[in-house]
Amino acid sequence: MKPHETDPLPTRRRFLETTGLLGASLALGTPPAFARPDPASERVRVAVLGLGRGMDHVKAYLQLSNVELVAVCDTDERRMAAAVETAGKAGQSPRTVGDFRKLLADPSVDAVSIAMPNFWHAPATILACAAGKHVYVEKPGSHNALEGELMVAAARKHRRKVQMGNQRRSQPEIRDAIGLLGSGEIGKVRFARCWYDSNRGTIGHGKPVPVPSWLNYDLWQGPIPDRVYVDNLVHYNWHWRWHWGGGELANNGIHALDIARWGLDARFPLRVSVTGGRYHFDDDQETPDTTMAAFDLGSAGVTWDASSCLSRKEEKHPFVAFYGDRGVLALDTGAGYRIFDLEGREVKSVSGTFSDLPHFRNFIESIRNDAPLNSEIAEAQISTRWCHIGNIAYRTHTEVAVDSITGRIVRPSRDMERLWTRAYRSGWEPKV
Repeated sequence: MKPHETDPLPTRRRFLETTGLLGASLALGTPPAFARPDPASERVRVAVLGLGRGMDHVKAYLQLSNVELVAVCDTDERRMAAAVETAGKAGQSPRTVGDFRKLLADPSVDAVSIAMPNFWHAPATILACAAGKHVYVEKPGSHNALEGELMVAAARKHRRKVQMGNQRRSQPEIRDAIGLLGSGEIGKVRFARCWYDSNRGTIGHGKPVPVPSWLNYDLWQGPIPDRVYVDNLVHYNWHWRWHWGGGELANNGIHALDIARWGLDARFPLRVSVTGGRYHFDDDQETPDTTMAAFDLGSAGVTWDASSCLSRKEEKHPFVAFYGDRGVLALDTGAGYRIFDLEGREVKSVSGTFSDLPHFRNFIESIRNDAPLNSEIAEAQISTRWCHIGNIAYRTHTEVAVDSITGRIVRPSRDMERLWTRAYRSGWEPKV
């Protein structure tokens, strides 16, 4: 491994203690009863944290009845002004907060909606749960496997609703398609194939420069060890550096793999292998731009084929395809699906328009009426665990054996143990 690819090695005792004590949390079934919302008011008051992808959160909450956007928060002061302007057009006046920790003790906030960078997802979720807030957190929800277990433990301990933002779990057409798989529409499902095709350009070579006046970079880094600011990092290219992100597997792979796992009614794989590399550009990107990930479930399998810098338009892939004994069900990139018989003839086609709104509505209704979450954090983090183990397989150049019950690595190497967690800035270590 290259030195920049890993964080300081945790002790083996620490690794075994944390995975042993908390690993079972991802193997639990139905979550316990949660604290009910205050019956005195049906209004749910939400603060949105992180206003890149978070602007979509803002727009969704503004469309939901009896939801008040009480605050918006970002380390980039320019983004907050844009969010306030958008809210104002809908007749709401959220206040702006630079440091989200100021919202944790605020009784006027019922829930936080987290769209901060990946390395913030778990620390912010854990702090919010401890402060009595319900949480909507973007995918992947955690930067590493241990964080996922801690998030589940925090949700359980504080009896909070925590929904992860894999929005297709609430899309009506996709839910119908998964129901058809469960009812045997294409027979026993043996395999699922997933694709991601895009045309990302180079991120270039960053230069150390003074931090822009509009950015609180110290707080942007928050819980993780400090790195010098470079001019090609904020606001998106952190995804492609291991210190901050999880590459395309955690960025987009989580969506497709979650659907594949859902459709197969699967939990953890038995074996995981990932190959690929940074083939298209010579730049600062550490994560692969071309990837083939394979997950063996024993009785079925899943692959994820990603090409981030070449869109392969002539191949016209579906988003996810399920292969059964009696046919194939293919989910489109949006919300529709098609069913084919064994001769390749299309026998059914359902169109749909993708929308985030049903997933946010499900979150609010769960807070308000205790409705089941469509992507409750324990279920969601099983899918994220697939991505974390996939990245471990890629970074250690190893086929990884997995305990299919607990989701933990069987006989992990020291490098695997290192990548199971990460180092944190003093005082920021996530605790439950």
